[in-house]
Amino acid sequence: MSVKVQNLTKLYHQQIALDHISLEISNGEIVGLLGPNGAGKTTMMRSIAGSLSFDEGKIWVNGIDNQENPFKTKSMIGYLPENNPLYLDMYVKEYLSFVADIHQIDKRKIAQIIEKVGLSQEQNKKIHQLSKGYKQRVGLAQAIIFDPEILILDEPTNGLDPNQIIEIRQLISELGKEKTVILSTHIMQEVEALCSRVILLDKGRIIQDGNIENFKGKYKNLEEAFFQYTHNEL
Repeated sequence: MSVKVQNLTKLYHQQIALDHISLEISNGEIVGLLGPNGAGKTTMMRSIAGSLSFDEGKIWVNGIDNQENPFKTKSMIGYLPENNPLYLDMYVKEYLSFVADIHQIDKRKIAQIIEKVGLSQEQNKKIHQLSKGYKQRVGLAQAIIFDPEILILDEPTNGLDPNQIIEIRQLISELGKEKTVILSTHIMQEVEALCSRVILLDKGRIIQDGNIENFKGKYKNLEEAFFQYTHNEL
């Protein structure tokens, strides 16, 4: 089992962000995490990644408790946050070299990753000079440079143009053949293109969890299913 979450609960000043969530994600799954704004998606992803403490529950990454052994579990997870924090005054290649040093990996991998995410023409620019789409590629590069077993991607195609979206989807699909991927997005086409399973959150609770066909059920498409499931929760 790659990720197991049991009874996960998180409050922000008495407001419930996650309400006793339990789930299991197996090796090699690409899971789409869906939900309206404020549903708890980012809170769950940050909790699994180990960047956010929680009030109740347990999370295991490959059988290891992420609260008892945070450094070990973080070493298994590549995380691209929604706001994609970067050191804007660093050059692209310099920044990835810095990340490589943190993870103590061979710097010869930097060139491979730069090519893999399509940054070859931008690698000698400062990050603040890049478009939003290319900044997103830098964020993805730092998440995969140390070859993690699990990828957590929060809105990975945010700010990309249509061609870039296709390229990054192809990359995520390739990565999903070797890794467990948890993907949050508002783009339903992205879920259909990449994910075998959908977990739908609303008001901090899981209201649907299953493969895409079961999720759609009687509805024409993912958009209609998403609207009806979340609308019924109002």
